[in-house]
Amino acid sequence: MSISSAINAAQSGLNASSRRADIVANNVANASTPGYVRRSVNLSETLIGGNTTGVRVSGIDRASNDYLVGERRSIGSDLAKADLLSSVWSDLSRRVGDSPDGPGLFSAMSRFESSLSKAALSPESGIDARGFIDAANDLIQELKTLSGVATDMRAEADREIETGVEIVNDALKQIQELNTKITGSDRNSNHAATLMDERQRLMDTISEYIPVKAVPRDFGTIDVVTEQGVFLLSGTAREIEFTASSVFTPSQTLAGGQLSGLSVGGVDITPGASTYGAVSSGAMGGLFQLRDQDLPAFSAQLDAIASDLVTRLSADSIDPTKTPGDPGLFIDPDPTAGAGLASRLRLNPAVDEAQGGEIWRLRDGLGAVAEGDPGNGTILNNMLNAITSINAINASGLQGQFSVSDLTAHFSSLTGQARIGHESVLSSTQFQYQTLVEAEQSESGVDIDSQMQDLLLIEQAYSANARVIEVASQMINTLMEL
Repeated sequence: MSISSAINAAQSGLNASSRRADIVANNVANASTPGYVRRSVNLSETLIGGNTTGVRVSGIDRASNDYLVGERRSIGSDLAKADLLSSVWSDLSRRVGDSPDGPGLFSAMSRFESSLSKAALSPESGIDARGFIDAANDLIQELKTLSGVATDMRAEADREIETGVEIVNDALKQIQELNTKITGSDRNSNHAATLMDERQRLMDTISEYIPVKAVPRDFGTIDVVTEQGVFLLSGTAREIEFTASSVFTPSQTLAGGQLSGLSVGGVDITPGASTYGAVSSGAMGGLFQLRDQDLPAFSAQLDAIASDLVTRLSADSIDPTKTPGDPGLFIDPDPTAGAGLASRLRLNPAVDEAQGGEIWRLRDGLGAVAEGDPGNGTILNNMLNAITSINAINASGLQGQFSVSDLTAHFSSLTGQARIGHESVLSSTQFQYQTLVEAEQSESGVDIDSQMQDLLLIEQAYSANARVIEVASQMINTLMEL
């Protein structure tokens, strides 16, 4: 090898070492950057006439493991759904309550029964009668509040679906643009690696809402497809269509046509739909499950409890002064309205002083025109027997033999079971997700210690090449002195 060849080879080594040092520094700087994939430099021999004349940088590698990325995204979609469902059911369970001494429906029903028992024992007591009216109003308010919470949660889920659709559609358009940029760049360059990192972050964003897969195409581009096989991006982004509802009532349903589903290019991908493209996981899966299944079922069970109260206390045998067939203590002001009885339940105006009624009618009868015997507790005891009797219930998932307190306790138990079930799924999914994140990090993340070791090797290579140039320079100087 001639001196000039040695200098050229050493110069190429210095350039390669400098490039490697840049990449290592970039790795270390981005060690905690979400979605960053570790880079490494590919080196190749420089050949001229079959002879090695140095080294060159042939490309930049991303240490990405497509299998682990895909599995992590899939579990991440499940995690987004599990986290959402667990959070909502935890809130609902807390609001319903499970103790007669705490807040919530369970406690309100216990106070209602207890105050009626006191009023029946002391029919002459105006204080106990007013205590019972207050407990009845508290129970009405608790049912109304819970029904309103369920409706508000459905409306919020609908709005979050709209926001999620906008986020996903925007991410798909950005991926389309990144595909174009990657196609027009050197795919072995650090610039292309940066574009691919950004594309991966956008894929992660989409997978939080809808579980998707990346399908590799020519020139480093990808298509985006749901796990059910519906393309969201095939060369160009396909817009997901959804229309949020401006008004929300308990009677609005997807099946009834009042609420919107999801579609892509005419394909129905609505979670829960009976179509091949129906999305099953991700935040979208959780939001649709809440809006169209869980929360309507919760509201229907509240309506069943309210209906049971109305029916029991409207029995003609309780109050002989009442017109047969008329409602009793509780009324539905709009019986033809359908779903949402728990939100409409009212106290009968005949006994409600706030509505011009008389409180003594609790004791003497809803149809009484004058006060009767203060010690006559017959009607109050009939009411107590009505709410403590064991009746068969089979409505909205509430099935069995219950008193009103038993029915409320059963409802509270079902709500608690749903909370525990979703918390269990969340805990399991979190463990799986964290395991995959750690596995992916070990494959494609930045290990600072390893990078520092690489930097020491790079330093040694740089020093060696610099030494070659120095020695070659000395040789040239020596020759010049001859």
